[in-house]
Amino acid sequence: MSPTSYCEVSRRSVLAAASAVGATAAAAVVPNMSAHAQEPGHAAYVLVHAAWHGGWCWKKVAPLLWARGHEVHTPTLTGLGDRAHLINPAIGLETHIQDVVNVLEYEDLNRVILVGHSSSGAVVTGVAERAPERLAHVVYLDAFVPEDGQSLMDLIPPDRRQGMEQRVHAQGKGWLLPSLAPVPWAQFLREAWRIEEEADRRWMLARLGPTPFKIFMDPVRRSNSASKLPHTFIRCLQWPNQVFDRYADIARRTAGWRHRELTASHEPFVTHPQELARLLLEAAA
Repeated sequence: MSPTSYCEVSRRSVLAAASAVGATAAAAVVPNMSAHAQEPGHAAYVLVHAAWHGGWCWKKVAPLLWARGHEVHTPTLTGLGDRAHLINPAIGLETHIQDVVNVLEYEDLNRVILVGHSSSGAVVTGVAERAPERLAHVVYLDAFVPEDGQSLMDLIPPDRRQGMEQRVHAQGKGWLLPSLAPVPWAQFLREAWRIEEEADRRWMLARLGPTPFKIFMDPVRRSNSASKLPHTFIRCLQWPNQVFDRYADIARRTAGWRHRELTASHEPFVTHPQELARLLLEAAA
């Protein structure tokens, strides 16, 4: 498997990650890209980023999972991140679902812990519908959980939805959503997502990019294909969102679901990677 499928992590950072999560055998920590694939007791994590991001955003979390012997894939969805050169108006939810399904199939992954963040709750819902036999657990990280026929826009409050549509037409040529909020990204990272480290803010500002708006408009198609899979909803408590609060409450009361919480804002893979990694490791236990 090509190393380009993964975040670039040095031997030193991986060894440090092992210490952070309590790994005991440093010699086994250095990630051999296929050494642990499908071995008993080892899972394959597929971490799916949200709109505006790319596979790059999992850079701090991936080594923490590698350090515990798991395989990790962080695909970048078409039109974003290192695949921004492919952006076009036709990219929709189906494109992004197929991106992830292709990773499962071409890498021949099984017992997968599938993680979707924020808007990519719609993506992982579609993937679970398409390939449930390859999955072991679906994790919604502060993410939307659409029902059959719902789009992301159906789930966003009307005032925010109107603002998004206005930005698409005023700044995005009618098909691109330039940002999550009308304020500049630098201000939003600091004040809303609580990215306190200046180095982290610079790193993110250099990589966040516009998202094809069609992914928000396309409805999810789902039946009961993935209903028997274990699910976890992780709620980030410092990110106000009534929709996510409702999902967390449903997860508390629904058989087959776990509810977990992080005292973090909406980007815990940047601000609280160790705490997030511990919750993701729970899913493989």
